[in-house]
Formats: sequence, C-alpha cells, structure tokens
Amino acid sequence: MSDNGHQQNGHENVPSRQRRRFEGISSRTYEHPADRSALVALRKLSGFDTVFKVLSGLLPERSLRLLFLSDSVRVSDAQFAHLNTMLRDACHILDLEKVPPMYVTQDPQPNAMCIGLDEPIIVVTTGLVELLDEEEMRAVVGHEVGHALSGHAVYRTILLFLTNLALRVAWIPLGNIAIMAIVTALREWFRKSELSADRAGLLVGQDLKASMRGLMKLAGGNHLHEMNVDAFLEQAEEYEAGGDLRDSVLKILNTLPRTHPFTTVRAAELKKWAESRDYQRIMDGHYPRRTEDNETSVSDSFRQSAASYATDVKNSKDPLMKLVSDIAGGAGDLGGRVRRGFGGFAGGTPKDQTAAEDRTSPKDQPPRDSTPEDDD
Repeated sequence: MSDNGHQQNGHENVPSRQRRRFEGISSRTYEHPADRSALVALRKLSGFDTVFKVLSGLLPERSLRLLFLSDSVRVSDAQFAHLNTMLRDACHILDLEKVPPMYVTQDPQPNAMCIGLDEPIIVVTTGLVELLDEEEMRAVVGHEVGHALSGHAVYRTILLFLTNLALRVAWIPLGNIAIMAIVTALREWFRKSELSADRAGLLVGQDLKASMRGLMKLAGGNHLHEMNVDAFLEQAEEYEAGGDLRDSVLKILNTLPRTHPFTTVRAAELKKWAESRDYQRIMDGHYPRRTEDNETSVSDSFRQSAASYATDVKNSKDPLMKLVSDIAGGAGDLGGRVRRGFGGFAGGTPKDQTAAEDRTSPKDQPPRDSTPEDDD
C-alpha cells in the first residue's frame, strides 16, 4: 500500500492513499512491446544524448516553457491543489523522484500531454479538468507521469517539431515526403506509447472502472448515465471484426494521421491487460526494476515486439489481418478471397460472387471481351 509518511524518497507532503506503491519500478513493466523495443534501442544507441542536445537548440522547448509559465496556471498547493495532490501521489506510486511541473491551460478541448527534452512538463486543458471526476483524473495524471517515467516526452516533442516542420516545407515535394515518412513512423510508435501510458494510469489509479469511465467520456462527453462500459467495449470488437477488406484499408487510412489510438480500442486493450497474468504479477510486487534496465537486451526486446505483432495478427478478427495470417499459413485460393473481399467495387456483394463462382466452373465460363464496360 502507499506509505503514510510525508517526506519519503525526495517527496514532501506525500498524500496518504490506500494504493500499492511500486518502489524502483522500471517503465519496462507497463510498456507495450512495440514501444519498449524502440525505447530500449534508443537508450542503447551510442551518441544518442549528444544528438538530442544538438536538437534541443533547434526545438522551441524554452519558448514552450515560457509560454505555459506566462499564459497558463501552474499547479501547486496554492493553485489547483487537488491536481497537485494527484501529481505527487502518482509520482510516489511510480517512484518518480522528481515531480515534473504541471500546468492547466484554457482550452475547451479535453486533452493532456507530457513534453520536453531536458525535463518533462505536463499540461492538461480546462476541458479535461471539467470533464473528469477525481478518480478518472487520477488515471490521466498517472498516464502522463508514465510518459515522463518512460522518457516519452522527448520523442513527443520531436514529433511535434517535425509535424510543424512538415507543414512549413509542404511546398518542397521530396523534403516533405522524407519528413512525413519519419512522422508516420513516429506516430505509429506514439500510438503504442499511449497504450503503455494507459497501463501506467491504471497502475497509479488502480481502478479499472475509473479508467474505463474516463475513456468513455473522452469519446462521448459527460453523459455517463447515457453510456455503458460493456456496450462501449462491444463497439471496439465490432470495429475490429466488421466489414470487408475495403473497411480494413479505410481503418489504416483513418489511423495513419493520428497520434492516439481510437478510444474504444484503447479501452479494449487496457481491459485485456488488466485481466492478464502480467498485471496480477505487478500488483503482487513482481516487476522489473530500474536498476536492471542497463542489462536489457535490444535483440530480446525486438523479438518480443515482433512476437507481439505476430500474435495481434493471428488473433485479429479484422479481414485484412486474417488474410495476412492465412498468407503466412499458406492458405489456398487467396486470390479468390481478395476478389471477394473487394467485391463491392464490382457492383455485387461478395456473397453473390461466391455463389456465382460455385455455380460456374472455369471451363464453362464464356470468354470475356476486354471492353470498357468491364471496368464500370
């Protein structure tokens, strides 16, 4: 349980909470495998810190800090004291020695972020503060502290910088393509890092229902009496399994420009992790320590990431992912399955085309002329 002391591990006035504290916890404990492999590789990369010191001179981090200091409200015992209590509590539970500064900024859009190269800063909007209750907000604060512990703030800052840069050089074809390729890769990593931070928020709040409520509110606003967790999670299942190959392609296109996974997907992923043996072991006190981080193998992390993606593909109900799984398994008649999957483009339903193929053998089919009408 959380300690009752008021000055431990560098924290002053640590609030008393009946929640488990994870002393010396490594961020590897809660990081998604794809997120973890990227972070382990970057931390092991020789000269990585030097590169970022150079970048820090190019990025407007100092300007951002001054902007929030001058035009937002810094959380403290005197301002937004309840958020300050949550912040100290989250840092205490995840054993983050230095409490990052936190600001509330006027914005009706519910949002929160953790940015910064030298030191992370946490920013939450008034829209988020007004939307969530205490336990829901506790999970969000834990989410952002998880970003800080993992070092995500550095890469998020770079992503923001590159995204803005891509907009400025959009008129340069090759330059824009090169930058957007990096941005797209960073967004894919960042979507996985959001799943990691959701897990950190659950470790801090230790209340799955509150985490679910917060995600539902982000999707549907402050209308909990009109929403249902089970029905919300059914949406995620329907989203994953529904439609044909055309819908699978549209899902990819809808996801590419996003830095966050879709809310129903986040809820389903968090619930699955909360019900896993890994989560139970963490709550029982069995988790990696930060003192062991230097011994982490890059190759092992990449293998775990690859295995995670392979498992996701294998277990996915998405039509495209099932097709990929079948290709890997050497399934037959894949060409026919692809044609049926995209059959709507030819004007008929996949079911109608399947029936027609079953009724007519190849040798009985009349030859088709290559006429423009065939493409209509």
